[in-house]
Amino acid sequence: MKDQKPVRVFALSTCSHCKAAKKFMKDNGIDFDFTDVDLCSGVEQAAVLEEMKKYNPRFSFPTIIIDNKDVIVGFQEAEIRKALGI
Repeated sequence: MKDQKPVRVFALSTCSHCKAAKKFMKDNGIDFDFTDVDLCSGVEQAAVLEEMKKYNPRFSFPTIIIDNKDVIVGFQEAEIRKALGI
């Protein structure tokens, strides 16, 4: 997607809402970085959770960060569309 805001997704590999969020991004041609937190090793997982804590201290999934400022917790399609301007 041209001139797209950066998108970061913190997810769990077993979470249906996380899977739906990643599918939405792919289906809409949104470039995004994601981390399946449960698949990270101990040290890596601790670092990822520390980063995620800045955006969502409750550690609920998925946590989606758009343009380093819009934080959407859960798969909220309307909110994601609004934040991305689509």
